[in-house]
Amino acid sequence: MKWKLLQAILLLPGMALFFIPLLVLYAASGTRFAHRVSGPSEPTLWSGLFIGGAGAALSAWTVVLFTRHGEGTPAPWSPPARFVARGPYRHVRNPMILGAILMLVAESLILRSLPLALWTIIFFAGNLLYFPLSEEKGLERRFGESYRIYKANVPRWVPRLRPWVDTE
Repeated sequence: MKWKLLQAILLLPGMALFFIPLLVLYAASGTRFAHRVSGPSEPTLWSGLFIGGAGAALSAWTVVLFTRHGEGTPAPWSPPARFVARGPYRHVRNPMILGAILMLVAESLILRSLPLALWTIIFFAGNLLYFPLSEEKGLERRFGESYRIYKANVPRWVPRLRPWVDTE
């Protein structure tokens, strides 16, 4: 399980949060769109650190839930065997991706990079398409009616204020 989890972390968030942003920064270097690291007196540094910390904490929490309660990993090749509807999943269906988006926003702010902000938008747009067209259909096949009830009560992207409680 540990090797599968390490693979999932290196391949999925590693690509989206580290390798692709690194390529974006490299491609923009030497242009008018090159990044400029925020200094300690700039609000972009502190807001970026706060937003990034929240995103990292949210993502870590979801990974722990998937491994401990779902008996799997966040990766499609080793998904949770059990349906997870606890913690942040009681407020929103995709907290792991929201955490990743928060971390990308943080990178854009801290590095003051418009190209990274554009990558964040592209990443989110891709997930806007992927989840309803693929991920959710697979979850419905794997978990059936329990997932359909969950999906009807918990929003995909905008967290509900009160946690959903499964009454069945």
